[in-house]
Amino acid sequence: MKSLSETWFAEGRIDFELKKYTLLAYLQEVNKYFNENKLYPQLADIVFHYNNIVAFRENKKYLQDHFPKKLTGIQLEKLQVLYEQMIEDDELMAELEDIIHYSAGKIKSTIHNGTEIYEFVEEKISINPVGILPLDTQEGYFFLSSGNISNTKVYHYRLSIFEKHDEKYRSIKTSFIDHWVRSISSTYEHIKSELIRHRKDLPNPAVYSIETELSFPVDETLLPIAKRSLVKFITIQAA
Repeated sequence: MKSLSETWFAEGRIDFELKKYTLLAYLQEVNKYFNENKLYPQLADIVFHYNNIVAFRENKKYLQDHFPKKLTGIQLEKLQVLYEQMIEDDELMAELEDIIHYSAGKIKSTIHNGTEIYEFVEEKISINPVGILPLDTQEGYFFLSSGNISNTKVYHYRLSIFEKHDEKYRSIKTSFIDHWVRSISSTYEHIKSELIRHRKDLPNPAVYSIETELSFPVDETLLPIAKRSLVKFITIQAA
């Protein structure tokens, strides 16, 4: 899917109808994916664009503080120059304000569509430890079962903490290991013991099962939500 550029609303000709057409074409594509229950990366993308235009309207310094990883130094400088040029042109700034006001409402509505799907899926996910957990749960495995819950995808995960604006956040990195079909003889406990036997680098791993009866797309929806739900679950358990 073709995304909008970071400065789409202030690039080229500042014309309300033109920018409206550009935005609606983009949101139509995003909603097409949402209608197929595919959330990522589209949901993260439109959340960024919403924050971006609101930040530009409110304060260019706010933009610089909050999006250092998404925008390069050149892009930030470009935004600042645009802001300074436009703020001196009352007519141009008024047109841009109309564009941003309209766009913020439309993007927010689309974000709502995506978050409704997200919350629905999140409510349908259950997480449980497999066996006894070690004291260190920052690294381990999780088993993702969806739809036909006998089919299980096995992932390795590692949690890390990063700081942003004097606040600490947890992030999770995952890698797919294998696919298992569970049965009476191939339980979660059996899969765990096989992982320990064949992967010597984690002799006593934390292991979780993540289950849902939903048959949503795994990579675009279930896996991203499962990862965020696992981070939340481990954080709460460790508190």
